[in-house]
Amino acid sequence: MELLYTLENIRTPLLDTVMGLVTNLGGEAVFIAAAIIVFWCLSKSCGYYMMTVGFAGTIINQFLKLWFRIPRPWVKDPGFTIVESARAEATGYSFPSGHTQNAFAVFGAPARYFKSTALRIVLVLLIALTAFSRMYVGVHTPLDVGVSLIVGTVLVFAIYPFFRDMDRSPKKVYIIFGIFIVMAAAFVVFVELYDFPADIDTDNYASGLKNAYMILFCAVGLLLTFYVDTKYVRFPTQAVWWAQIIKVVAGLGILLALKAVLKAPLLALFGGHSVAHGVRYFIVILFAGILWPMTFKYFARLGKQ
Repeated sequence: MELLYTLENIRTPLLDTVMGLVTNLGGEAVFIAAAIIVFWCLSKSCGYYMMTVGFAGTIINQFLKLWFRIPRPWVKDPGFTIVESARAEATGYSFPSGHTQNAFAVFGAPARYFKSTALRIVLVLLIALTAFSRMYVGVHTPLDVGVSLIVGTVLVFAIYPFFRDMDRSPKKVYIIFGIFIVMAAAFVVFVELYDFPADIDTDNYASGLKNAYMILFCAVGLLLTFYVDTKYVRFPTQAVWWAQIIKVVAGLGILLALKAVLKAPLLALFGGHSVAHGVRYFIVILFAGILWPMTFKYFARLGKQ
């Protein structure tokens, strides 16, 4: 807590605003947008790589949160204050930092995948800034952030070989997706069957249960997407720049609308059970990986006519 109190003492309105923006780089919205833009427009293999690092990191992060159940800094020390703009995203348990791990999916995976030294330096600095911002705004301790830095680094380097030669060795992709599905299924079993103490934070448990089914269905969706695209769709990532913008803006708009519209009816259909979130993300994955990419051959022809 000493470091957090030191950072609390140097806060200013300007720094609060800047760090509030930086900390959102590790949020779900940035992860989804970054992974999909890379997947649709730059490199399918890097896109799969980013998503796998992100989803696998979520499994590990949620497991550790529910296993150790360490409260947030301001809960442990009521005299400590946080930057209020960060409170809404800082729900549940503190250890480890989910935003820091997400930063490895958004920035760490592309830093490992692409060979530009300048790009790598920028992306690594963004990871460090995101990690620092979580402590500056007061929602995580150095231990929370440090463990996430270790987990994120291990995932980035351990998963990379499976996607490095994806086109030449597709069997490796099936292997990592198989491992991913087993991990996700094991996490679902853990959350559903483990005898948690009566004083467990209900919001964090609900978040863990939601994420368990979400990741499992996403894992299956990624495997299905890879199979269908490899065998049938084979969508191109390249197009003239303005066609890329239309492709991304329209596709993300439909995807986000689909994600929002499906929530209520699926929850009603499944009686409020968290499996509804899994089904919703499975549909979103199929849209992003199969249905919308079916239009990409058309976008690739634009500008050539």
